[in-house]
Amino acid sequence: MTENTPRIAIVTGGGNGIGRATARMFAEAGYAVAVWDLAEQAAQDTVSAITAAGGVAVAHRVDVSKPEDCAVAAKDVVARFGRVDALINNAGIVRDAQLVKVKDGQVVGQLSAEQFQLVLDVNLKGVFNCTQAVVPTMIAQKYGRIVSTSSVVALYGNFGQTNYVAAKAGVIGMTKVWARELGRYGITANAVAPGFIATDMVKSIPEKVYNHLIEHTPVGRAGQPEDIARAYLFLASEHSSFITGAVLSVDGGSVTGT
Repeated sequence: MTENTPRIAIVTGGGNGIGRATARMFAEAGYAVAVWDLAEQAAQDTVSAITAAGGVAVAHRVDVSKPEDCAVAAKDVVARFGRVDALINNAGIVRDAQLVKVKDGQVVGQLSAEQFQLVLDVNLKGVFNCTQAVVPTMIAQKYGRIVSTSSVVALYGNFGQTNYVAAKAGVIGMTKVWARELGRYGITANAVAPGFIATDMVKSIPEKVYNHLIEHTPVGRAGQPEDIARAYLFLASEHSSFITGAVLSVDGGSVTGT
């Protein structure tokens, strides 16, 4: 890589929310950004916003739960830019339901096997698929940053999220393994554990619930997508070169608070 060649970052789930904020922030920091998202138009909208601001970005339609999608997109990024410096494993979904829901002593619902598997396929297997697709390139160039999205709920659980918590806890475990396996090649692997972040999905919850969450966040506000993007950017930079296998909670103190 020459002095004038930008770093190359892949951002999964880059079409909306935290992913879009991340892609734009990386572009502003001088990265060329590959935006991967199942929603092709959303990915293209992110790319359009980046290029309109003078940045470099490309969009790929990628279903991260499918290893073949990840492999093809990774190959395209390397063919186009020659390298991959940072992978931001941000894509994720929720399918919330109680393990078993009981009313008046009777079972009235439960988390389905399909809901459980779908969340694991995207949030856990997807991280595995994307990372496995790009790591050979990082090994060859003897440099890489893998940053994966966990969640504070992986650290303390959350009502109605057996599937999501299982996946996000698994991301932490994989991150620690990869830190051990890949450090010798100049590759670091870290996880970010977001707390209560004001994405469009969160803003749709009832006002009473929203206010309750704010009250239990010591800093007194919801996080913004940019708060998470800054953490990603730090862990993808040379400034974090001696940090690997870490889990950085970005939660306004909600885990250690009231």
